[in-house]
Amino acid sequence: MDNLTIMLIERMGILLTFAFIITRIPLFRQVLDREIHVGTSIVYSVMFGLFGIAGTYAGIVVNEQSYMPAFWIFSLDEEEMIANSTLVGVVIGGLLGGPLVGLGAGVIAGVHVYGMGGFAAVPVGLSIPITGLLAGYVARFFSQERVISPSKALFIGMFAPVIQMSFILIFSGPPELVRTVVNVVGIPMVLTNSISIAIFTTMIQIALKEEERTAALEAERAFTIAERILPHLKMGLTPQTAQAAALLLQHEVNAAAVAVTNREQILAHVGAGGDHHLPGDAIHGELNMRVLYSGAIEKGLNREVLSCTKKNCPLQAAILVPIREGGSVVGLIKLYFRRPQQIGKVQEALAKGLSNLLSNQLTLALTEKMKSLMKDAELRMLQAQIHPHFLFNTLNSIVTLTRIDPQLARHMTIQLGTFMRLNLKLTSSQLVTVGQELDHLNAYLEIIKIRFSEQFAVHCHVDEGVEEALIPPGTIQPLIENSIHHGLRDMPTGGEITLRVTKESGLVKFTIEDNGAGIPQAKLARLGKVPTESKDGNGIGVHNVNQRLVSLRGPDAELIYFNRPEGGCVVTFCIPLQKEESA
Repeated sequence: MDNLTIMLIERMGILLTFAFIITRIPLFRQVLDREIHVGTSIVYSVMFGLFGIAGTYAGIVVNEQSYMPAFWIFSLDEEEMIANSTLVGVVIGGLLGGPLVGLGAGVIAGVHVYGMGGFAAVPVGLSIPITGLLAGYVARFFSQERVISPSKALFIGMFAPVIQMSFILIFSGPPELVRTVVNVVGIPMVLTNSISIAIFTTMIQIALKEEERTAALEAERAFTIAERILPHLKMGLTPQTAQAAALLLQHEVNAAAVAVTNREQILAHVGAGGDHHLPGDAIHGELNMRVLYSGAIEKGLNREVLSCTKKNCPLQAAILVPIREGGSVVGLIKLYFRRPQQIGKVQEALAKGLSNLLSNQLTLALTEKMKSLMKDAELRMLQAQIHPHFLFNTLNSIVTLTRIDPQLARHMTIQLGTFMRLNLKLTSSQLVTVGQELDHLNAYLEIIKIRFSEQFAVHCHVDEGVEEALIPPGTIQPLIENSIHHGLRDMPTGGEITLRVTKESGLVKFTIEDNGAGIPQAKLARLGKVPTESKDGNGIGVHNVNQRLVSLRGPDAELIYFNRPEGGCVVTFCIPLQKEESA
């Protein structure tokens, strides 16, 4: 029995070499991903059934008195049976492919064993498909595992030959021969079959880890490449950015050459073939056009498909990667190789990952750019809604002064021109310094003093060191204007407006207060948050100021209104003290 065990272990080594080759077949990898349906079940049944037949041929013929270690046994005598590893392929098929694959592989291997004859042909031929079916059902208890662990496979593998030995003892005869042969082959078959099944599952796990490690490395490589060339491509497809991207790609991908194009022409070509693949050349050919319009990665495996007319061009193959931005293809990245055989699965996976990463990041960048443009347009619209109100009132005053005091009307016109020029300059930016905003306010007050010389006075108190803080342009002037037209409307004289700009805990606090009529309680909670109706306008000015403060300086910059106990109104807001260079 010891010699038989050693010989079966030697045959097991041959069988596991065959198993190692199987784990490298792409079709076999699909079984591991559980891509099982009727068609593939037949294919997998045949594959594992053939593996079971190979295990049969790797067996040893045993009779009551001796055993014969010979290959290619086509038939057995009535007193012989074969100690084999048939169950290895069948059990593995059931564990990986489920009951249908286990049964199918078992039928194929069982029919083969039955055809070889011998006193145990019927029980062995019957036990093999039953064992495969049971292995498939047992695998369902471990369906959460991609591949069953070797220790569990070892345990399951022990029962497979035990079931077969039981069938032989029950259905074979004569009893003396059966008992003698089972005593000889029982333990060696249990050991070799269970160990073979455990080693086979270990091989599968190793193959999977290699595949996952390779995929992880290629994914990391694609991320690295995308991260390095994205800053260039985000600046737009120009000859300069394309050249930088092509140089990075050739170094990282190890391609013979790399070209970057837009939809019309080559922008950059780096590497072999640079003497005739020139920047500025128009791109043409069916393959290029198909990638540009379909947005799918394509391979070109000869010079003619790549539309190169140079006979001695060293570039014989390429992968064309589309550059997508916002759902449309804006250009191509061409990875050139000297031979078609150099384009393997790794290069294709890298190209696919690179295409997806670049396209997603460029689309996100485009989305952010569009959001920024929309926000900027919205802020410009809000700013534009404020100044016409002041402009029309001032023009009406100038018309009145033209009849009463032409000299003063002339002075007011000059001041208005100064204010508007400064206003246009400031509103070209989303943020300006507090110093610039105060200059803008002073130009406004010069005009207001002419219109309301006797009605009120404006006092300003500004702490040192706040001039460089950033604020949305046209913020303070509408608030002062609101106090004049609403708070002091019913005060012909004695009105006062005080502006305080102070530093408090890393913030610049603005406080504007007046001694006017105050704000009705019904409007106080809504002021600044929604446009409010008024007799003199639609109340859009304060609302727009609040919108711009919250949009550009955050929710902490929101306007806060409250009434003074002694009469009048106070509005406050805060902005960060530090100057932000990015603004």
